[in-house]
Amino acid sequence: MSLVSPESAEETAVSPPSPATSARPRSMAAEWTVTIILLLFGTTTLVQAYVIPTGSMENSLLVGDHLLVDKLSYAPAGALSKHLLPYDDVGRGDVIVFRYPVDIRQTFVKRAIGIPGDHIRLADKRLVLNGRPVEEPYTYHSTDYVDSYRDNFPGEPNVQVPASALDMLRNHVVHGDVVVPPGFYFAMGDNRDSSLDSRYWGFVPRDNIIGKPVIIYWSYDAPTEALSDPAIRVNYLIDLILHFPTKTRWSRTFRLIRGYPLR
Repeated sequence: MSLVSPESAEETAVSPPSPATSARPRSMAAEWTVTIILLLFGTTTLVQAYVIPTGSMENSLLVGDHLLVDKLSYAPAGALSKHLLPYDDVGRGDVIVFRYPVDIRQTFVKRAIGIPGDHIRLADKRLVLNGRPVEEPYTYHSTDYVDSYRDNFPGEPNVQVPASALDMLRNHVVHGDVVVPPGFYFAMGDNRDSSLDSRYWGFVPRDNIIGKPVIIYWSYDAPTEALSDPAIRVNYLIDLILHFPTKTRWSRTFRLIRGYPLR
């Protein structure tokens, strides 16, 4: 899913529908502390705001969710800063923000499903990770039918895919599994039936990862077109003025965005 930044237009990042405990020792208090620091003192160096324009991360993230992204979370830890800030490695199940490998001018939010060395495949829509079927309570399926490529992956693409996806399928498939190479990650949207993700364009380079979304600071019920098409942005602003109280999703305001550990 590409995101829209308040400064420039750029698909999706939230807490899964089931309660999740962190795969790494980062307490809720620490999360709130970092969130407050980012809110009070953040700049574009530390945190950046984005808007979700498409439904590829439904129902974790909705069209119209406004996010703050922690750009330090995956940064290399310095000699002093590693004692002050909770730097993390990208983990399976993390929601990540990254530059779209096919066009780095676009920013995507997806869930990191595979880390370097992982073996991944899908069988009738179900994720098989390192040889074991995995429960994914955050996933959403918007169609009932099974697509030969999308839902039984990897296989022969039934749509046109870029060279990066062809390289993945030709050079990184072992015994029917995609194997994530060093320095790369495999990402998918939670809306598995409607997501432009690693199945269609390949791996996410580590250097493309910007950070992780930490909080939904505002959510407004707006159509994709209003958030992604500058030609109708004026109509969106008028709608915002007229319907701000009724179309704001107040229950999503200040909702923390957390990953779901996959094992």
